[in-house]
Formats: sequence, structure tokens, C-alpha cells
Amino acid sequence: MTSGRHSLALPGAEGKPAARLTGVVPLGGGVPLGARAETPHVLYVRFHPVPPEDVYQGLLTLLGELTPVVEALPPDAALADVRGALRYFGRDAAGLAEIVRVRALARYGVDCTVGVAANPLLARMAAHEAQESQEAQGAQESGGPGGGRSGRAAGAVRTVPGDPDAVAEFLASKPPIALPGVGPATARTLSAYGLDSAARIAAAPLSTLQRILGVATARRVHAWAHGIDPAPVTPNAPARAMGAEHRFRRDELDPVRRRRALLTLADGLGVRLRTSGQVAAAISVTVRYADRSTTTRTRTLTEPTAHTPALTAAAYALHDALGLQRARVRSVALRVEGLMDAGLAAHQLTFDPADEKSRRLEAAADRARARFGISAVRPAGFLDVA
Repeated sequence: MTSGRHSLALPGAEGKPAARLTGVVPLGGGVPLGARAETPHVLYVRFHPVPPEDVYQGLLTLLGELTPVVEALPPDAALADVRGALRYFGRDAAGLAEIVRVRALARYGVDCTVGVAANPLLARMAAHEAQESQEAQGAQESGGPGGGRSGRAAGAVRTVPGDPDAVAEFLASKPPIALPGVGPATARTLSAYGLDSAARIAAAPLSTLQRILGVATARRVHAWAHGIDPAPVTPNAPARAMGAEHRFRRDELDPVRRRRALLTLADGLGVRLRTSGQVAAAISVTVRYADRSTTTRTRTLTEPTAHTPALTAAAYALHDALGLQRARVRSVALRVEGLMDAGLAAHQLTFDPADEKSRRLEAAADRARARFGISAVRPAGFLDVA
């Protein structure tokens, strides 16, 4: 195996059989040495459409009827560890996932897509794959925008078996960007070295990945490519992300209205962050089109912030970078991620009087909202919720 500045030759990358190297997973195998089968017991539940906050809380309570180990991932998802519920209900995890779907539909009229696996990483990827498959199938059946079953994709349950060979097969062809936690920049770096699939990342020696990505990032990505995620499902943990969505009354062609929607969403998220004493390290914009396909772009902020103008500017930049011209947009969603206590975040001081004035005005607006209600102060371009 050789490596260069912009290339990386891997066993099997040119159609040759992959050789088993000491301590290295062979390309196409992807099974860590000493790996053992583990019964799937983690559910990643993605509700759709995005439920209102009160409905979302009810859906979390519904999951709590099956297991007390529920981690909220607002505004539309949750993780649940049902290990202790398997024997009690006499069902496997996939069976419990079907119960969740039936109850969510019956009580709240909300469908969901559920990924079932042995850890949160694989469960999240399984749910994403199932949702993409269902959306593609719904678009094909509808024959165009506005058709299909009530204009929304049906939910589904996708299970990744717990044995190492099945996990390796599930991951093998996935691109780097499909691994939760791998951003566009890291994915491009890996692809530039020929590591354009989870199988090739898993086959690469850890020392090689460390030279490309750095020690800490390489260890995480190497583990993810093997389907390893030691992070537990943490009940009642502070939210690591929050988001909101604006659905247009009709498919929207006007970029000005889309930017006004993003301004409205950024303003609301900024207020929620400051009220909860948190700041966000990253922001993502998701655009859903008339054919129900979606595009998501994420950007790491220059510094963790809850400042509405900074969130708005980042949202505008992500939207503009999509280059949408005559796209028919059904909804836009904004999500802030990497939340942390505001007291632990550093803020770069500036001599710009405009920035200082903006922050003082924001603090005054927050005080007015606290006294007179959330609608007391709104940005000039605020767009009423459809």
C-alpha cells in the first residue's frame, strides 16, 4: 500500500483481490477483527411531516411507553434504546418499531421512518436510507408534483442485522458523506485520496487516515466506517440540535420569499438558543422541492453563536450557494447543531461598532419578548407561518 500527496492506492481498488493485512480490514469485507454479533436494539425514529412542538412532546411520551431510554433530537426525531423492552413485549426491535408507527399514526396522524440497528450510527443511516427509498418510490408512483398518497411519502422500518458481515455489507458502498458526522469538506478530502466509500475507509490503515485527517478525526471516521459507535442513547440529555421548518402555501418560485422564510426561521432559532442559554456551532439548510426530493447543505460557523444576524447570514449563504433559479420549493428548514452552553463558548472581540450595536439591540428585543410575548418584536422581513 502506498500513499502520496493526492492519491492513495488501496488493495482491490483496481479490481485486484484485496489482501488481508495485519490489523487491517480487507476491502469489501469491512469486518473488524474480533467483532461479534449484537442484537439490534436502537431505534432512530424520524417523524414526518415535522410535527408541532406540542405534538412532538406527545410522540416522545409515546416512545416512553416502550422504554425510558429515549433521547430527543428535535424538531422531528428521537433515539430509543429498547434493549430492556424486547422480552417484556415479546417482540424484536423491528416489531417495536412497527408499534411506534401504528400508535403515532393513530394518535397524532404522524407517520415515521424508523431505523433499527445495534447502535445510533447504524440506526440513523438505516432510517435515512429507508426515507430516501420511500420518497423515490412515492415520486415515481405520483407521476409528478402534487400526486401520490396525500402528497407525502409513507413511513417505513429498515433494520440492519447485528452480525458483522451484514453490517459490512450495509456500509460497503456508502459514500463518506453518508456517515453521520462526516461533513462535505472531510468527504471531499477522503475522496481526493481514493477513499470514496465506507469499505475503502475501513480498509485503510488508521495511520494513513491520521496523516490525511489528523489523529482525533481519523479515529472517529475509521470507527464509523466499521459501523462502530460507542455513544449511548442518553435519556433526557440536553438537545444537541434544534430546528424549524417553513412550509409555503404553494410551491414557491420567488427567492425573495424563500429568504424571508429563512430570516423568520433564523430569528426564531436565535431566540430559542438565547432563551435556553445555548450557542450553535453549525447550521444547515434543507430545501424540499415539489417532487418531494430534498437538498441539505451544512456550514460550520466561524464561532459558536446564538446571534440572529450571524445565523441569518449563514442561512442566506447556504441558500444562495444552491443556485436555485426556477426551482419549485415546497418548504425550507433551518437546523442549528453542535449546541453547547453559551458560558463555555468564546467570542472574538471586534472593534466594529455596528456589531456591538446589533448585539445591544438584540438584548433589548429579548427583554421585550420576555415581558410582552414572543411576537412583540419581529424582523421587518418576517414571514407569517403558512
